Amino acid sequence: MTSEVTDGEPSQAQQQAMRSTTRMMSMITGYWVTQILRTVAELGVPDHLAERPLTAGELAERAGSDPEATFRLLRACAALELVEPDDEARFTGTPLLDTLRTGVPHSLRDIALVHGSPGHWLPWGHFPQAVRAGVPQTGAALGMDIWDHYAANPVEGERFFSSMTELTAGLSEEVARLIDTGDVSVAVDVGGANGSLLHALMRADDTLRGVVFDLPAVEETAVAEAEKAGLLGRTTVVGGSFFDSVPRGDLLLLKAVLHNWDDDSCVKILSKCREALNPGGRIVVVEMPLGPVGQPGFAPLLDLDMLAVLPGRERELTAYDALFAAAGLRRTKVTPTRSPQSLIEAVAGP
Repeated sequence: MTSEVTDGEPSQAQQQAMRSTTRMMSMITGYWVTQILRTVAELGVPDHLAERPLTAGELAERAGSDPEATFRLLRACAALELVEPDDEARFTGTPLLDTLRTGVPHSLRDIALVHGSPGHWLPWGHFPQAVRAGVPQTGAALGMDIWDHYAANPVEGERFFSSMTELTAGLSEEVARLIDTGDVSVAVDVGGANGSLLHALMRADDTLRGVVFDLPAVEETAVAEAEKAGLLGRTTVVGGSFFDSVPRGDLLLLKAVLHNWDDDSCVKILSKCREALNPGGRIVVVEMPLGPVGQPGFAPLLDLDMLAVLPGRERELTAYDALFAAAGLRRTKVTPTRSPQSLIEAVAGP
């Protein structure tokens, strides 16, 4: 039975079709928003507008951009609720825009820059081939894998590692509350970048000593961050590859590490971690487990970013169990957080 059309009003079916069309258009043009946010971050718009309301011309002078193009950008930002105009043609940043400011708690500035920059942006242009072939498209788009790309483009690489710190910042304090370090003397942040997760645990436990372990390229930054946090006296920074060896510890942290790699590589990483565990030690993997198919969430979308850019993937808990078993580990505990991330704990043994 079809619904009636009265007084020229669209039928229920027509209204549903219009809603679907509107929603689909917002999906199709989603990449426009990605590049708007990248540009807003690169021009420092959130920082400039945090000082005081500005006209497009005033902002263009500060940002070194074209005044007319800057106005057009701000008009789009107003439509996205990033800025608010006033009667004097000035623009004020909203709380939403503030999430892209530099150096504020829970900033997403570097994440906006990374996802709009070549390392992530260009491989997504080859995404149909990623699905056809089942392999990442960084080689096709960049001529090298993502890690070599970041080494060859250090500014973008630094932004990527900073973005990992941004993602950790909102989670670190909660993780520090959830992980019991009462029996831990040394914690190792494996692939820890700047060490922000480890620092949160060390602030919560003033007896804890920590090791930040990552590629040699991030050693200098990790030392500087430990010094800035006032934890350098209890922190050791070690450069190396987790495919070769891992520093020994009672607690080994792997946040957003395993999802970057294929199964065989994950087993190698976890095997090196098992070898590095002191007796009675444990591993805590911080990842975003996939739920049942059809469950709303960010993890299925992030899984496709892995497909486009990296050889990794997001995984169900059963898949993590298989990786643990292959590396001589067994899962002992899963602790959800308020974010999509969970703490997956494992110990040596069958």
